[in-house]
Amino acid sequence: MIYLDYNASTPIDGAVREAMLPYLGEAFGNPSSGHSQGRRMKAGVEAAREQVAGLLGAQHDEIVFTSGGTEANNLAIKGVAFARGKDRGHIITSAIEHPAVVNPCRFLEKQGFEVTYIGVDTEGRVDPQRIVEEVRHDTILISVMHANNEVGTIQRIAEIAEIGRQGGILVHSDAAQSCGKIDTNVERLGIDFLTIAGHKMYAPQGIGALYVRRGVKMEPLHHGAGHERGRRAGTEPVAAIVGLGKAAELAREHLNDSRTRLLCERLYFGLKATLDETVVLLGHSEARLPNTLAVGFRGFIGGDILGACPELCASTGAACHSGRPERSATLAAMGVSEEIAFGAIRFSVGRFSTEAEIDRAVEMIARAVAAKRPKAVSR
Repeated sequence: MIYLDYNASTPIDGAVREAMLPYLGEAFGNPSSGHSQGRRMKAGVEAAREQVAGLLGAQHDEIVFTSGGTEANNLAIKGVAFARGKDRGHIITSAIEHPAVVNPCRFLEKQGFEVTYIGVDTEGRVDPQRIVEEVRHDTILISVMHANNEVGTIQRIAEIAEIGRQGGILVHSDAAQSCGKIDTNVERLGIDFLTIAGHKMYAPQGIGALYVRRGVKMEPLHHGAGHERGRRAGTEPVAAIVGLGKAAELAREHLNDSRTRLLCERLYFGLKATLDETVVLLGHSEARLPNTLAVGFRGFIGGDILGACPELCASTGAACHSGRPERSATLAAMGVSEEIAFGAIRFSVGRFSTEAEIDRAVEMIARAVAAKRPKAVSR
């Protein structure tokens, strides 16, 4: 198997697994308990909180552990909205957000909130000036992802955050794809909320975190005991939290590693050398995640190509409904033609990817495309 789908989920790093093991065995107990076992568990949680805060350049008490990126996004968006009580307001987001942002916004629209969905350019970028034009007196939140999960395009979050500061508007960014790959220092970004997902950065599935700037008011989604300083009720899953902490520590060590960028370049140029004009780069050519390569195979169906490569794990940019492919919301918002979008495949490499795997992937895809290319008719 050649796994080139790290943006979907990463394997658990061996060091992360080792850090978790004591909390799956001899270390047990409720971290809210006052006895020795409870204190040991609490210490594990707080050490992990410091590690995550270190990755983000945040204070330890600004980190709220959640069940993953989806809950963190919901907590930020709904938490800001519900904190207004009976008042309603206006939210600005982008047309290429993950469903974990879009669907909470759709839900709030049913509750009387108004949401503006900003379009993007052909490279998948939001123009901050478009946000300026949409700001209203009752705008309460701007939520724009740090980097797109499908094409890897990185947004100008610091500029967007400045717009929020000038207007007294809270700013949230879903950094599930960018955290651990590029700099996500919250002070440099200037944001109020930032979402991370453990299983995108070599920690287990089912754990994530939300950065919440000190002093920001929000309503919790879960009501119960006063866990996470009253912001997220529920006994903490200590082993998973410890794993996320270790993953954050490792991420700081790998931030300046150029390996994934070089592997993506090797994959892209290998495909271009073999298939030439059939291969079209999707997303921004420079402002992109170093581990992500999204390409469209002109005139082909991405699912058909991957179907002919059973040993290769990657993601397509088009879903099939009623026997006909449909462009993803991201590719549609970018204005990518159906001829290219239907053939879109996202390759995402990671810490354990190798040059040999990249070269084999190029060979597999080239054979699959050649086999599916229409044969010339002899006369």
